[in-house]
Amino acid sequence: MPKVPRTEFPSPYELQDPPGAEGWERMYPYHLVFQPGRRDVDGAAFWFHNSMHFYDVLKPFEATAVEFCVKSLSAYNTRNFLMPTSYGLQARINQGYVYLSPVAAPAGEVEVRVPEFLRRAGHYFEHWNPLQDNWKRKILGTVRELEAIRFAPLPDVQPFEELEEGLGLDASDALLAQFDRLITLCHRVWQYHFEFLNLGYAAYMDFFLACKRWFPGIPDLGVAKMVQGVQTDLFRPDDELKRLAKLAVELGIDAVLTMPGPGPHTLQVLAGSPKGRAWLHAWRAARDPWFNFTSGNGFYASDVYWWDTPSLPLGYIREYVLRLRRGESIDRDLSGLIAERERITGEYAALLDPAERSSFQAKLDIARQVYPHVEDHNFYIEHWSMGVFWRKARELSRLLWRAGFWPSGDDMFYLTRDEVRGALIDYVAGWAAGSRPVGPDYWPPEIERRRHIVDALADAFPEPALGRPPESITEPFTITLWGITGERIRSWLGGTSGEGDLTGVSASPGTADGTARIIRSSEDLPLLQEGEILVAPVAAPSWGPVFGRVRAAVTDTGGVMSHAAVVCREYSLPAVTGTGSASTHITTGQRIRVDGNAGTVTFLE
Repeated sequence: MPKVPRTEFPSPYELQDPPGAEGWERMYPYHLVFQPGRRDVDGAAFWFHNSMHFYDVLKPFEATAVEFCVKSLSAYNTRNFLMPTSYGLQARINQGYVYLSPVAAPAGEVEVRVPEFLRRAGHYFEHWNPLQDNWKRKILGTVRELEAIRFAPLPDVQPFEELEEGLGLDASDALLAQFDRLITLCHRVWQYHFEFLNLGYAAYMDFFLACKRWFPGIPDLGVAKMVQGVQTDLFRPDDELKRLAKLAVELGIDAVLTMPGPGPHTLQVLAGSPKGRAWLHAWRAARDPWFNFTSGNGFYASDVYWWDTPSLPLGYIREYVLRLRRGESIDRDLSGLIAERERITGEYAALLDPAERSSFQAKLDIARQVYPHVEDHNFYIEHWSMGVFWRKARELSRLLWRAGFWPSGDDMFYLTRDEVRGALIDYVAGWAAGSRPVGPDYWPPEIERRRHIVDALADAFPEPALGRPPESITEPFTITLWGITGERIRSWLGGTSGEGDLTGVSASPGTADGTARIIRSSEDLPLLQEGEILVAPVAAPSWGPVFGRVRAAVTDTGGVMSHAAVVCREYSLPAVTGTGSASTHITTGQRIRVDGNAGTVTFLE
């Protein structure tokens, strides 16, 4: 019997904690958890699980990325560009998972904000290229500043020369300043993240809504196809792997690169021959900067980066070489995507009268102009900048680990940002007094307690949403990136049908039948078999190299402009995103049909 649709999602105040996770809320900053005194306000709001970016339980220090990301997005909407219909987003952590709530602009302010939004956004659209060049210079400068940060042990004795010149500071001053600098630069990175991105989504949303007015009944995917087929820096890491695979075949060293279990030893073998050294020269040229790429999404300290783990890119290169040997093409069909884009654009433009056609072209030009940045920023911020941030944070964690503060090198991430600052003060105070700091006695049992809580939270699946659905969604990111619309909310409330079908966003065209493979993180990617259908909470852009192995992709979250949707379209892979719960309703080995045109997933068994 079909389920009776609900009208609301569970209240965050009524959910039972998983066994062993009691007291989880004390791990996070007070403003990121649902407070009992705000039940009337927060309990009545609508909160959706941001599984696109925060698909796993957060450790306390990782909440820093939540705070800076959501704050910066909101500030650009509300304070910088004055988006007419939308303020920003609120964030809460519930049972370890991140939930967001859109904040609509008051109805009385919408009309007032329009002229100022047009003035500010118009300036960026008119000067897009020079401003974006400046943006890239700012990002690269910030990366260099992050890389310059050092966390060194404190000396036994201050050098006499420093006293002689009257410096007046001890080594702890630099250590504390370096930590403060690390946090400040992370905050700066997230401000740069949204300088252009909000406008990118706003421009696409404007074009999307105009198309809906001009062409009633046009599918969302039809609009998205009009901006497909672009070269973006987000695809450069994968393009570099393909180039290296082709070079290996040309040089005749592909036998080395196709041996099972590639890793650092593979590079050592290649260094033993002239052709291998020629290939290694190309490898090093690609590595900096394009291997600053994570197999995750940049929001977790545990993310593994190509730069640090050569077995990852070498594994993908091995797969590409094997495909080349079989005579397969490993390149994106960029010309085919462009031809399809122009065909669809021409057909719709022909339906308009000349006056409307001019407006259509103007909006399309802006959407295409901003579209590459919607993907490019991901490489420069989430992958490159955050990769350096986490590397430096691990350096600090290991400094305090060697000082006895915690049992393992990466245990600092079980502390909040403010608690880390406190531990540093404790460390320098003990150093200054020549006494044992308190941390080595205080933190190990507390970290162990938190470790058990995080493990218990990870065993439970989060609700796709919490609270009371709104009458409408107007925030551009919520619609285009996360795919949260009234229709999607109703789908989540209704659950699955009696036949077990799931509905989502038509993210990438095409249909495919196959065996499902549940992928919960990048660690599961080696399990993917040829011809399977990838089903995941979210698919990261860095998973592109495995798309040649699968027939289709299905995700729990994501709109038509989500990274997963864009990447699948560019790789010509059928995809349905925003299903809400595909990764929990589908099991590995189950036969399913993915219809990327209709946005449906059908159970065949």
